Amino acid sequence: MNNFSGQNIPEFLRSFKYLEYLNLSYSGFSGAVPHLGNLSRLQNLYLNDNDLMVKNDLGWVSLLSSLKHLDFSGITIGNHIDWFHPANMLPSLLTLNLAMCDIHIPATKLINFTSLNSLDLSSNGINSTIPVWLSNLTGLVHLNLRNNSFHGGIPDSIRTLNSISSIDLSWNQLSGPVPPSLGGLSSLKLLDLSVNQLSGSIPGSIGLLTRLQYLFLQYNEFSGNIPTSFGQLSNLHSLFLDGNELTGNILASLGQLSNLQTLFLDGNLLSGVVSEIHFTKLYNLTILGLSGNSLMTFNVSPHWIPPFQLKYFDASSCNIGPQFPNIQTSTALGFLYLRNSGIRDTIPEWFQNISSHLQRLDLSNNQIHGDLAQIIANNTGLEVVNLGNNRFNGSIPAHLCEQLSLKVMDLSNNNLSGVLPMCLGNLIQLEAIDLTNNTITGDIPSSLGSLSQLRSLHLHNNKFQGNIPLALHNLIGLETLDLGNNLLTCNIPSWIGKRLSKLRILNLQSNKLKGNIPHCFCNLTGMIMSDFNFTYDGYGYEENVEAYIKGIQLKYTKTTRFLISLDLSNNKIDGEIPDVLTKLISLKNLNLSRNMLSGHIPKNIGNIKSIESLDLSTNKLSGQIPPSMGSLIFLSYLNLSFNKLFGPIPVGNQFNTFNDPTIYEGNNRLCGKPLPRNCKESNLLYTHVGDGESKDSSHGLSWFYTGMVSGFVIGFIGFIGSLRFVRIWRIIYFEMLENVCRWLTISILVTLSRTKRKSF
Repeated sequence: MNNFSGQNIPEFLRSFKYLEYLNLSYSGFSGAVPHLGNLSRLQNLYLNDNDLMVKNDLGWVSLLSSLKHLDFSGITIGNHIDWFHPANMLPSLLTLNLAMCDIHIPATKLINFTSLNSLDLSSNGINSTIPVWLSNLTGLVHLNLRNNSFHGGIPDSIRTLNSISSIDLSWNQLSGPVPPSLGGLSSLKLLDLSVNQLSGSIPGSIGLLTRLQYLFLQYNEFSGNIPTSFGQLSNLHSLFLDGNELTGNILASLGQLSNLQTLFLDGNLLSGVVSEIHFTKLYNLTILGLSGNSLMTFNVSPHWIPPFQLKYFDASSCNIGPQFPNIQTSTALGFLYLRNSGIRDTIPEWFQNISSHLQRLDLSNNQIHGDLAQIIANNTGLEVVNLGNNRFNGSIPAHLCEQLSLKVMDLSNNNLSGVLPMCLGNLIQLEAIDLTNNTITGDIPSSLGSLSQLRSLHLHNNKFQGNIPLALHNLIGLETLDLGNNLLTCNIPSWIGKRLSKLRILNLQSNKLKGNIPHCFCNLTGMIMSDFNFTYDGYGYEENVEAYIKGIQLKYTKTTRFLISLDLSNNKIDGEIPDVLTKLISLKNLNLSRNMLSGHIPKNIGNIKSIESLDLSTNKLSGQIPPSMGSLIFLSYLNLSFNKLFGPIPVGNQFNTFNDPTIYEGNNRLCGKPLPRNCKESNLLYTHVGDGESKDSSHGLSWFYTGMVSGFVIGFIGFIGSLRFVRIWRIIYFEMLENVCRWLTISILVTLSRTKRKSF
């Protein structure tokens, strides 16, 4: 626990021949592990958690015949492991820690030290089944094989470890059922089999482990009921069964486990009614997770006083409502998650008594009504508040600005009104704001420009008016900006492209914006780079994005991180589509529809290789559909209707799948499939170019007509010249003209004579 700043372990330590204890752990040493084989009396050697590596073999370790405790964890050993051979046994070795040593060789060749009582091989690259020689270590008390690539089943021979107190086999690839023989390990206090692929029923014999204090079985594939024998685990402190496929009712006998502090049953298929009897003697319970069991129903009297004081409670997606759950004794509550739990109630008066320690609050997707004032009245440590999709009304209270630790604020999909408090700019740790789908009015506060940590700003579908404030150009870390469906009236600010380069989602749809699309949008590198690492996972929050994509309004939640979108639709934007937009090669959605855009579709639009939805409908675009669009292999939605486009529709790739003619409707000079107009028959490619059509096309047609006229004149002059200088051609030509004239005269006279006869 010092800091020697990357120095090597000093060589003079080798001269301490009477040394019995050497601890250099957590001390900042680096370089190679020195040869310490001459310290023959050494009993304790701790070199762990430095920046050391083995450059030569470790054969000298076998010379330390008195060694009892060896910790090399964190040292890069790799394949320098030959000293772990049965012939080199260390007869007195009791504890061996080789965690995170980058050992890759098969575990069957590692070790045969029968004196061991503690073995830690966690976090290596060992790829094998669990070695059979473990059954020989009958004195083993602690076994840690966590976070390797062990596969296959848990061997039944593990029952021979009669002295074992803790077993950690978590974060491997173990599969199959758990052997019932584990129930015979009567000294076991900790059993961790989490994050594997174990399946079948949980053996009831585990309920015989009366000394068991910690049981971790989460994130496997266990099915069936929770064993009734679990009600006998009277010493149990922590029970983790979450992330499996368990069914049936929650055991009422679990309510008798008076030492239980942590209970996680989240993410199963549990059902039935949960009542007071399930919590009768859970005096020490502080952490309770029940979320994701949608068939589970709570039936607890509103007058019942819980015997516990929770610090963490998650009952999301359970049928708790319609009343707010009675947790009024939990005055130290720090984490409360009740999203989508069927609550149709107001916030109870006692809520203020339990909210003073809240750090994370999620009551979203319920029908809770009332105002926000009492929820956040007595708290200054709140980090996440998610009240979206409820029926809260009134204005956003000014004392929200006192939550200086707030990082995520989601008040979307409520009935909030009034104006935003200017003091929101005081919440300088905010990373996400979502006020989507309310009726908030007034200007967007310029104080929001002080939120330098902001990554996500959603003000969609409110009644904000005026300009987009210049102060927002300070939000250089912004990745999502959604101001769509408001009453904003200004030109699209050029600073969006110049300053907010990390934007991946920009939605300005359905406002009253005007002017041109800024050319500096090509600086939006967030729409060019496809890598995206930022999430809100550390806060238990999922960003929601509403986007008009593929002709419909969609809501993105878990897939938001994959969406890259630019939507400027339904405004009054004019001018041409800047060619530089084709540099935004990672765009998935581009929607410029229902504006007044003119000119051509950029010829290099095919460079946006990732695009899936393209809507340019209801503008004044002219010219041909660029052939480069035929290379867009991910394009699944296209709408070019109601423009002035002409010429052939591209063929190949995705264009062969666009069979709906309405996507080209209102472009009367387009031809080709799926339209009924055939390009060759209608000759539409060479029709006269009307007003607003391209200058290049007009120029090309004028050259065509010029060439045709000049060719006729030159041909006529050549013909007349031939008659002038060739006598025989001249005689034949005029004789032919005389015969034609004589034939025409006779035909006319005969016709007139027949006409007179019929008339009389």
